[in-house]
Amino acid sequence: MKHRIIILPLLFALVMIACKKDENNIGEWLIPTDEIFDGGPGKDGIPALEYPNFLDPDLTTSYIQSEDLILGAEIGNRVKGYPHTILDWHEIINDSLGGTEFAVTYCPLTGTGIGWNRVVDGQLTTFGVSGLLYNTNLIPYDRRTNSYWSQMRNDCVSGDLISNKADLVHLVEVPWSTWSEMFPDVQVVSKSNGYSRDYGSYPYGDYKTNQDRLLFPLSPDDVRLPRKERVLGVVVNNQAKVYQFGHFASQTYNTLQDQFQGQEIVILGSQEKNVLVAYNRRMPDGTLLEFSPINDEDPITLMQDQEGNKYNIFGRIVEGPRMGQRLGTLDSYIGYWLSWGAFYQNAMIYTP
Repeated sequence: MKHRIIILPLLFALVMIACKKDENNIGEWLIPTDEIFDGGPGKDGIPALEYPNFLDPDLTTSYIQSEDLILGAEIGNRVKGYPHTILDWHEIINDSLGGTEFAVTYCPLTGTGIGWNRVVDGQLTTFGVSGLLYNTNLIPYDRRTNSYWSQMRNDCVSGDLISNKADLVHLVEVPWSTWSEMFPDVQVVSKSNGYSRDYGSYPYGDYKTNQDRLLFPLSPDDVRLPRKERVLGVVVNNQAKVYQFGHFASQTYNTLQDQFQGQEIVILGSQEKNVLVAYNRRMPDGTLLEFSPINDEDPITLMQDQEGNKYNIFGRIVEGPRMGQRLGTLDSYIGYWLSWGAFYQNAMIYTP
């Protein structure tokens, strides 16, 4: 009997591990299967949110602090906010805004927040958390076909939709202190969404601040920058170039005009405000715009061009002769350097 008591739990554990692997074994993968790791909670063990409740900003003090980061979306003229304090525990939020159905996907281990349109291959779906990781990065799955996607590759890596690319929805990432200045009346995701979580606390200990700490293998491990340094990456033709906050320390806001893979780019940044965003500076009519920062007390208008147009953080013209028009978005988002170095080998690092 003594031996049975010891052996049976071991057998049970082995069966459970095998079942968990079978649950996610759906045939061909575009990524090396020996580099896919089970994060532990299992499929939907981290529950994605669907059409969550929202609160006015003044009701969020119990779970959002001034330095906490928030992902924002602006579609049409409507804006919503998705705090990291919620995303740390749910990783995916399926929502809609301005007639667009989209998912906010966020990986706490790579610090990457990316918006995906939820109309895939002509059909509406929702995304869930598979529990699997590739290069320590989130692997969502879509519930319509049970296909598996790589967040930072932005494509389907296994299942019926294999090789499909995600249609990105532009998000910006700023701290709550900056967001609440820009959008004092915009609602943000509530902590009251049917789950009991310790919102406001970070679930992975010192992971964000310990530069050497990894929870899962990473290949390659590019050491040109500190692993957990937050940088803005721009992806063009499957090549990446990253920009550091340190290049934007000279005044409250600054602008940088650059070229990458044939694209004319403007970067708006502020180390003080913890802001870094990128846009295409060539308008649809062919006009190439030249930008300069705005450093007055207006928290909405952050840069202007030679025509007198003034822009908000989403690249929308809020004042000037082209009012209402927008700069073209790029495949760009903020993430830890470890993720850019792993997914985009030999990624360029901007140097002045």
